[in-house]
Amino acid sequence: MKELLEIIAKGLVENPDKVSVTVDEPNENGVTVYHLHVDEEEMGRVIGKQGRIAKAIRTVVKARATKDGEKIQVDID
Repeated sequence: MKELLEIIAKGLVENPDKVSVTVDEPNENGVTVYHLHVDEEEMGRVIGKQGRIAKAIRTVVKARATKDGEKIQVDID
């Protein structure tokens, strides 16, 4: 899941070297939180107008997680 999120984000930004993903341990509800970190100047590319790109990223990653039987949450930091 981490690799999928990194690949998607690196395709959107101009400096793919500054993209990183950290993963928290599952909480009491079994939800794993993925934190996507990008350069501050490129935050708009990842979020998109009215959050459309961020929503699309979350949809794709959650669809994959559901297929794998996981519960996840994606935070863009």
